[in-house]
Amino acid sequence: MHKRIGVVMYQTSNSKGQELVAQRMVRDFNALGHKAYLITSVYHDGAEAIQAQSLGKIKGYIYVEDPELGIPVVRVDSYSVKWPRRRITFRDFVQVLGRIVDEFKLNVLITHSTLWNGPEEVAKFVAWRRYMRSLGGYKDPIVFCHMSHFQEPSPKRYSMLERTFRMAWNRFSLSQILKTANLVLAVTPLEKNANVKMGADAKKCLLFPSGVNEELFLRYAAADIDEFLEKSRIPRNVKLVSYLGTIEQRKNPLAVVKIAKSLKARTDIHFVIAGKGDSRYADRVKNESSGLPNVSYLGEIDDKDKTLLIKSSHVNVLLSQLEALGLAQLEFMYFGVPVVTSAVGGQSWLVRNGKEGVHAAGPDDIEGAAKAIANLVDDHESWSKLSLNAKERARDLVSPKILAELDEALTEEIIKESGLKHIPQEARDTLVEPENVLKTWSAG
Repeated sequence: MHKRIGVVMYQTSNSKGQELVAQRMVRDFNALGHKAYLITSVYHDGAEAIQAQSLGKIKGYIYVEDPELGIPVVRVDSYSVKWPRRRITFRDFVQVLGRIVDEFKLNVLITHSTLWNGPEEVAKFVAWRRYMRSLGGYKDPIVFCHMSHFQEPSPKRYSMLERTFRMAWNRFSLSQILKTANLVLAVTPLEKNANVKMGADAKKCLLFPSGVNEELFLRYAAADIDEFLEKSRIPRNVKLVSYLGTIEQRKNPLAVVKIAKSLKARTDIHFVIAGKGDSRYADRVKNESSGLPNVSYLGEIDDKDKTLLIKSSHVNVLLSQLEALGLAQLEFMYFGVPVVTSAVGGQSWLVRNGKEGVHAAGPDDIEGAAKAIANLVDDHESWSKLSLNAKERARDLVSPKILAELDEALTEEIIKESGLKHIPQEARDTLVEPENVLKTWSAG
């Protein structure tokens, strides 16, 4: 069944996990032959991509084929808010969304993340349309999905003020969003359980761990690893232990620096730290790395260098304090790179201890992580076993496979939402645009 999908996320990004998942979802749906659009703000990585004032003077949004992201993007009138922090708000979004749905004839809306008004407004809009239909005012059926990328409001990361606000938002806003949604997408079974506790129907929950973007890796399959190592001034004939992710406190890359310090006598092991960082914390990581001969700090790297770094790595390390899943770990595993992890949140499900990697005793276990890395360098048989397991697990979590399961679930929800389930399957299979048949039928 042909779908016209709006994926709703508060900004675009070249590096942040949730934003990348939303952007990839649009790209993959279009590759399947559907029409998918990213509905987002005027912001890209926290900076205005276009001026919001210009949108308010017209219809509240503008459509562009973004050449950098490689996807169709609808940017809506929006502004950055002081609270909750790190969030963006869409202005007058219920009305603007109505215009977008009508112009692009959307029949699926998928919202991402928490603590912002996008999912709340979409839930209100969808409920409004449903009430209108129930009272005899025909509106095209819309399937609503929500993907929270949920993480518990941990006292280790958040102040009392922010933690309690998140708890309140989860109880009052997120619980209603989960009850309204046709499907709730969870990156791990752990998140599914959390969603059910907050009001989601377990039958509505679909496992959607984002997946590996194989197309990206195929694009750089013939790229020269030696050229990358030389350009990045990374020594050859050593085992690379890599950290790849944003340079922020939650991801805990300073722990990688501490591990490197503890293993500085091992001249056969070299650490690489790569990722975007524009904070005092990132400056500290860079400064402490610069004094170590066994560490290369690369900063933000492009997709080609990212691929080459993963392919040249022997071990991936992440001692994150909080993690819903870990897309980078999945990408390392795809190339058979075992992961040494703090095993917090979704990491404990993605990377199984002794199967695809090694669990340290939490984010502060420098000694345990260093020992695990040394063992994986010294014990080739153990490394090979974990490497093979990592490849197999990642192959089951590639984007096309995961998206095909979501696509099938969306079809079932459209059939339920529209009333097409009353038409026999053999008749449905003959309809090119079944929603047009339903519209005619409903109009008498």
